[in-house]
Amino acid sequence: MTVRSRRFAFFGSSLISAYWNGACTYYRGLVRALHARGHRITFYEPRAYERQEHRDIDDPAWARIVVYEPTDAAAVRSVVARARGADVIVKCSGVGVFDDVLEAAVADLDGPAMRIFWDVDAPATLTAMESGELAGLRSRIADYDLVLTYGGGRPVVDRYRALGARRCDAVYNALDPATHHPVPGRRDLACDLVFLGNRLPDRERRVDDLFFGAVARAPASRFVLGGNGWGDRVRSPNLRYLGHVSPADHNAVNCSARAVLNVTRDSMAANGFSPPTRVFEAAGAGACLITDAWEGIDQFLAADEEVLVARDGREVAGLVAELDPRRAAEIGAAARRRILGAHTYAHRAAQVEAILAEQEVAVS
Repeated sequence: MTVRSRRFAFFGSSLISAYWNGACTYYRGLVRALHARGHRITFYEPRAYERQEHRDIDDPAWARIVVYEPTDAAAVRSVVARARGADVIVKCSGVGVFDDVLEAAVADLDGPAMRIFWDVDAPATLTAMESGELAGLRSRIADYDLVLTYGGGRPVVDRYRALGARRCDAVYNALDPATHHPVPGRRDLACDLVFLGNRLPDRERRVDDLFFGAVARAPASRFVLGGNGWGDRVRSPNLRYLGHVSPADHNAVNCSARAVLNVTRDSMAANGFSPPTRVFEAAGAGACLITDAWEGIDQFLAADEEVLVARDGREVAGLVAELDPRRAAEIGAAARRRILGAHTYAHRAAQVEAILAEQEVAVS
């Protein structure tokens, strides 16, 4: 089937910097895969939160980057107006500055372009809309042609439809094999368990239990922690803190540990069907993943064969103590095969194309 090339305009947090920007890997994987299938993408991102000062890639060949100054609402609306010639205009959640202005401006654009609200934190966004905190977005969600989310499954779809969304589809996180893949381990990063994740209010309680709890219960094991904001929490002699870890170093970190821990945020664990990017990054590197328990994980990886599942820090510590290098390697290899076969960004880009084609037929 011949796929029509489209011009996409994305308004998101950042494509060129992962600094305090957990959605970056998702954006990069999708945009690169869409470009590989013949689409042209312009990514608009604000100069905010020192992301441009901490960029970790040059402007890529697979997207045009427009960095704008979010000085006031009028300036932001003028940037949105520049995207009017695109075929598909996407407002992503969590840009961080003038989100309400961006949401209204994209919804108000006239012309034939398809307008999409793409939610990279659907459980949190839905809760805020349902409570009235995001009343502006709630009042405009029906003005978008389509809502896409990076997870959540049927529960998220149903909640969006109840708020008036015309259509909602989950486009899950995935693997970009060109970015996350096996590399030789590094002796300076060697450990029994590593956790990478920024310090966030709706994840810290779970990190306290699953990671710091395991650190306390396994004094003879070596732990590594990466991500922004954890400096004052590192007190144990068996724990090394890396601070912010550039995406360029994720493969080395994942491949140097006997196991990699995933800790899901509160809202996503409660909702289920929301695998974070770390799940696919670790699997892509062939690492043995230990994840907290959340509904729907079997849709992506099989417990005990392709992933190890723990309910609390005691179980994490027990899994680390029992895990020998051979079994860790077998689990990592099995996870990599599963993800490469069904959960790459090439799969997700094809899914996006199919959704857009169906939506065009539905409104024609």
